[in-house]
Amino acid sequence: MASSGRQLRVVAALYPRALATSLTLPMDILKAASNIVTATRRQAPAVSVQLASTRDTPVVLASGLQLQRDITLDQAMHCDVLLLPALWRNPQPVLRQERAWVELLPELVAQGTTICAVGTGSCFPAAAGLLEGQAATTHWHYFDDFARLYPQVALKRRHLITQSGPVYCAGSINSIADLMIHLLEDWLGPGVARQVESQFSPEIRRPFRAHAFQSQDRSVHHDELVLDAQQWLQDNLHREVRMDRLAAELRCSTRTLNRRFRLAVGQSPGEYLRDRRLGAARELLRTTNLTVGEVAFQVGLQDVSYFTTLFHKHTGLTPGRYRNSVRGKLFGPTGPNAG
Repeated sequence: MASSGRQLRVVAALYPRALATSLTLPMDILKAASNIVTATRRQAPAVSVQLASTRDTPVVLASGLQLQRDITLDQAMHCDVLLLPALWRNPQPVLRQERAWVELLPELVAQGTTICAVGTGSCFPAAAGLLEGQAATTHWHYFDDFARLYPQVALKRRHLITQSGPVYCAGSINSIADLMIHLLEDWLGPGVARQVESQFSPEIRRPFRAHAFQSQDRSVHHDELVLDAQQWLQDNLHREVRMDRLAAELRCSTRTLNRRFRLAVGQSPGEYLRDRRLGAARELLRTTNLTVGEVAFQVGLQDVSYFTTLFHKHTGLTPGRYRNSVRGKLFGPTGPNAG
């Protein structure tokens, strides 16, 4: 889903009784990412966001806030992403009033649009038949009703995010933020994603894959040699790794390993190893008191200067600044009786 320099067109559905934050939070995140790309890469805005509605009058949200549409449903065609916000209380009355959205979804998916439904907004793709036999989630308060109304959907009560093909469901407002960060990493790269993450409550961020159910993990493939290579790299994450040694372990040439690895995973073995190391480093910085040097050593990079440069290049932050940002809102007891 990488953007390749093309502007990504995001449309947010606007319908009555929608929760404002399930619209405005992802829109703010997308706008921040677009601003970062414009400032750092000197490109035109990377993301456009428009509000689409079936009504030409202001739409009253659950909070009483009124918003006016930018475009009609017909003009929403051929968008890259459609955001379906959460609804306050029982979503069924609005679902009945907004059948036009339900009828539009299969056509959008057929055109390659990614659907992101927040909370009870997942009722829209469920009603459209897009989730038959597929995984989905919704707001926890609506689990039982969702299961009764859509028995053909595999409801995942223990997952905050699900992916079934092009349809993502996020069970809460915080989860849609996690999902946006994940998608931005695909579209605009990990550097932009990490900068945006650092601005939007990074201390509560959890990696997408830590709490998402994906019906088809993008890393799934059937090349046993590459699977063995991935496992070997994971097992040796903390060591100095030489790809010729890995190729020898797998009884193939380095050229063959590189070719098959890129074909199966979309990255070279070195790029894959780098991403695993940076992911492990972020987790150690987030959850431990290890020094930056100790973190670097734990992920197989003995040169602290190189580790710091690599981390900054791919996250937009130094390891120290990243740690400060993810721990920036930890509170402790204060006052004369503290401790």
